[in-house]
Amino acid sequence: MRAILIALLVLGTIVPARAQESRDEGLIRVMLQAQAAEWNRGNIEGYLVGYLRSDSLVFLGKSGPTYGYTATLERYRKSYPDAAAMGQLTTTILKIRLLSPEYAYVTGRWELSRTAGNLNGYYTLLMRKIGGEWFIIEDHSS
Repeated sequence: MRAILIALLVLGTIVPARAQESRDEGLIRVMLQAQAAEWNRGNIEGYLVGYLRSDSLVFLGKSGPTYGYTATLERYRKSYPDAAAMGQLTTTILKIRLLSPEYAYVTGRWELSRTAGNLNGYYTLLMRKIGGEWFIIEDHSS
């Protein structure tokens, strides 16, 4: 009987934790899909809604690191000055790892279809849950 009670207690803590993990993974997927939709509308500011508006944001690309939300926004504006340069974005999430209730690590692939030439690569995102919402705090795209 004691073993059954212990098993029920363990299950009582595991099941809610797994349900929260599933909700968090779903929230991350929805946010990343919304970003891609904004990109495909030619809306860089809308795309960046998933990024933390903070000086602590880090974007790491082939040109090296960019620090802060404003500098990241300007980097995107310079690299993609119009909808034609932006093209159409397709992203594929390869893995979401919930590191804790507050942090997640996402690995994925991105592709841009453009008349100026297609681009593609991979990304890793460090995400933080703040006030019930997930935000990108570090983006390494190559």
